[in-house]
Order: sequence, then C-alpha cells, then structure tokens
Amino acid sequence: MIRILHTADWHLGQTFFGYDRAEEHKAFLDWLAEEIRQNEIDALVIAGDVFDVSNPSAASQRIYYEFIYRVTAENPKLQIVIVAGNHDSAARLEAPLPLLQAMRTEVRGVVRKLEGGEIDYDHLTIELKNREGEVEVLCMAVPFLRQGDYPVVETEGNPYMEGVRELYARLLQRLWARRKTNQAILAVGHLQATGSEIAEKDYSERTVIGGLECVSPDTFSEKIAYTALGHIHKAQRVSGRENVRYAGSPIPMSFAEKHYHHGVVMVILDEGCAVDIRRIECPQSIPLISVPGGEAASPEKIIEILRDLPEVDGEAPYLEVKVLLEEPEPMLRQEIEEALAGKKYRLARIVSAYRQEERVEKEVDGWKKGLQEMSPLQIAQSAFEKVYQAEMPADLTDLFQEAYISATRKEEEEGE
Repeated sequence: MIRILHTADWHLGQTFFGYDRAEEHKAFLDWLAEEIRQNEIDALVIAGDVFDVSNPSAASQRIYYEFIYRVTAENPKLQIVIVAGNHDSAARLEAPLPLLQAMRTEVRGVVRKLEGGEIDYDHLTIELKNREGEVEVLCMAVPFLRQGDYPVVETEGNPYMEGVRELYARLLQRLWARRKTNQAILAVGHLQATGSEIAEKDYSERTVIGGLECVSPDTFSEKIAYTALGHIHKAQRVSGRENVRYAGSPIPMSFAEKHYHHGVVMVILDEGCAVDIRRIECPQSIPLISVPGGEAASPEKIIEILRDLPEVDGEAPYLEVKVLLEEPEPMLRQEIEEALAGKKYRLARIVSAYRQEERVEKEVDGWKKGLQEMSPLQIAQSAFEKVYQAEMPADLTDLFQEAYISATRKEEEEGE
C-alpha cells in the first residue's frame, strides 16, 4: 500500500492586486507539511505551476526549496514528484535536479530526446516505493507539453490533442510491459482536459489557458490507477471519473475563485488499484469578500454597506467593490477609502458598471476586469496571441520578464 498526496497550481510569487501573497503561501505549505506528517504520506505529487512566472523571485524560490528540505527531513521516506506547468520555466525547474534527488525529489520539466529525435520515455518514468522499500507505483511524470514535445501524428483532427494522446499511449505501453501484478500506474500531467469546468468570469484561468488545445479524457486509459492533473484552478473530477482529477489551486487566484473548495487530494493505492480517493480542504488564511455579494449597486448604497462592514478578527480580507454608475465619478475611490477608514480590509479593486449602453459597457467592463486580474506578462502574452495567432515564444517571454523585473527594481531603488 502507498499513500499519495496530489496538489498543483501553487503559483508561488503571485501578487494579488499589488498585495504580496508570500504569507498565504507559507501558511498553505505549513498546513501541507502537517498533512503529510499526520497522514503518513509516502509520495507528494505536484502537477505543475509551482511558480507564477518563469523567472521567479529569489524569495519565491527560497519558500519552495525550504519546503522541500523541511518535508523530506521530517519524513525520511517521503518521495516528491514535480512536473513543470506552463507558468514554470521547464529548464530552470529541472536544473537543480541532482541536488533535489539527494532529497528524494524528482523533477520533470523538459521532454528529453534521444539520438534520432525519439522521446526519452525512460526519463518520464519514476518509480515510487512503499514503506517496505518495494516499488509499488510506476509514475508517468509528464510536464506541460509544447509544440515539439509530443509525437507528430498524421490526423485530420486536432494535432495537439492527438500528439499528446500518442505520447501518453506510448509511455503507458512501456510501463505496462514492465509492471508487476501488484504495481499501479500513476499518470501526472499539466493540461486542459475537454469538459473541465472553468468559472465563467475567471480571467486569471482563461489567460493561463490562452489558445492552447484541449486534451480528451480518453487519453487516460482505464489501466491507469489514478491521474493527477494540474492547470485548472477548480478542483474537480474529469468527465465524472473518480480517478482522473484536478487538485485545484491551494489559494484563490482571482475573485472568481472565492467560492472554490481549495485543497489537495489523498490517494491510497494497493495491489495496482486506487482503493481510496478523498479531498482534504485546506484553510483559507485570507478571505475574499465582494461588496455587494450580488450585482453592482449604486455609489450611495455601496458607501452605506462599507460603513456597516463588521470588525475583522485575524487577517484583513481582500475586498472587491462593485459599483453601478450613471457616469464616471472621479472621486469614487476616495469616497470608498474614506468609508473604509479605520476598518481592517484590503481594498483590492473597484469594478465599475454603467447603466447606459449596457451591452457595450459590459464588454468593456469585462476586458477591464481581465486586465486587472492579469499580470504584465499575461497581458503581453494575450496581446501577442491576438496579433500573431500563436503562443509567445519562450525566449521572448524570458526577455519580457527580465525587462519587467529590471524596471520594477529600478522603481523600487528610486523610491528608496
């Protein structure tokens, strides 16, 4: 028997409307470390998007490495499997692999090729052992796949979908041929499965997915005991299959995610099968509040609600204010801030909706909300995709990130 904890989409280093989230991530990782200890977890699987950007800050990397060191030291038999997501730099994530392997941690970011261009399927295979030291799981550790990472398939259909399906099929064929009767197959991936549920107005998630193709749930054969997925922030079963799941993000990435049940998935595998699958919800250290809770209200009503907001114990919540206007009001933000004076709330954003030209205004408002929830990199990637109908190349992404970080640091230095 082997106990596995499935998590994904940490997005370490993310800022929320200008607020640093390091303490939230630390709180989650402290909770996760305790769950690993209490449940005697044998393997931790992280299905991509460890970091929010491909060039994470030193502080974000420190949080990541300190966590790995801590949990492997506290749990001498714990194994960790990490695959890169589309937000991660595949090469950067995999670079310290020799050091991480000393802490029983395997990272798969790059799809390696053998001489002749054949995919190195052995590199995408990881053996997981039970507490007796026996290999009980053969893990298909597949990172986020970009063009060129998967086999080329002659098809009249979707070349991305068919290519990804073929990669998993070939990998499964190899693992199935070598497995013993009591060994289970575990698949890990970072992708969007067809039919997965995304919040209607979750701009953070839509911009992550961009124009990438979906992958059919049929990609994951019934021979696979459990499939651990990342990429979609809402925890869910894929096509109703109990053993094909998204763990979801551990903390909300946008206000559209404030009602998600964030957490991880614990899976117990025995004799080649998943005998128990259960969700473990994690506590939310900083709540998200929308005022009003439903549709936008008039400025007068909003000010009244804000003045009546109750006192807060603990961490100050993030606050979203939705105002219905007849025309732009330049003093609106100042009035809202005055109504919140002395109250323990973090004003994250003010969303303005207009009565006039309702249809057009809704479209504009939707675009504005999208921009507000997008990082500078996501805005650049979205603009690139609209102009060139293609994903921004990795080298251009890295160049943009370097320029943005350099500019940010310069502003900080000038402000000191």
